[in-house]
Amino acid sequence: MKSIKPITALIALLGASSAMAANLTIPMAFEYLALDGKKIEGSLFNHKSDLELSQGTHKIAIRYHDMVQDDFSDSESFVKSSPFIVTLAVDGDYDYRLQPAEGEIIKKPKSFAKSPAVMISRVDGGVVNYKVTQTDITEDSFVSKLFNGNSGPDIETAAAAATGTTVAANATAPAQQASTVEAVTLPATLPANPNASDADHAQQMLQYWWLHADEKARKEFMSWAIKQL
Repeated sequence: MKSIKPITALIALLGASSAMAANLTIPMAFEYLALDGKKIEGSLFNHKSDLELSQGTHKIAIRYHDMVQDDFSDSESFVKSSPFIVTLAVDGDYDYRLQPAEGEIIKKPKSFAKSPAVMISRVDGGVVNYKVTQTDITEDSFVSKLFNGNSGPDIETAAAAATGTTVAANATAPAQQASTVEAVTLPATLPANPNASDADHAQQMLQYWWLHADEKARKEFMSWAIKQL
């Protein structure tokens, strides 16, 4: 009687090989937006740092998104970049790492956000085949959405389109500065005092937004407010 152990071992090996996948890890200051034409759902309270990748070439939309010291007050504000597209050729179940080209600490966040320079490496030190493409995809600021009634596609949808089979034609070379720092979008819900009047609640909303807006959004709001006088 022939032993079936070699056949069983081979089947187990093939099954294990097919289940293997690579992994890409990004720092807290970056966020995934899309992978191969599909949006990646994220959360303000649950950062997604790891992305599982099968073998083959993938297009991943990522952006820089961090909180920095505010120039106008002692508080902090958000800074965001336009999405950049990482085209990564995965040829094994390796662990990949994305990090800023200048090192772990970004010394000038606002300048970095204009054209994020990043690099991809492998934990085992192997060669990585990748390309980083900057885009000029922008996200409408809170002020524009509020006062201009803009209802265009969200940043995740635009990023998903850019990672599809055809990369957006307006993508630019990594060395060029193609984007500007964009404003944070106000959450759909805002903690408020249930006993406050409408005027007090409006003031709370304004204060909350001001503290979380960036310099560009604040200038837009001030320009609009002056015109109302």
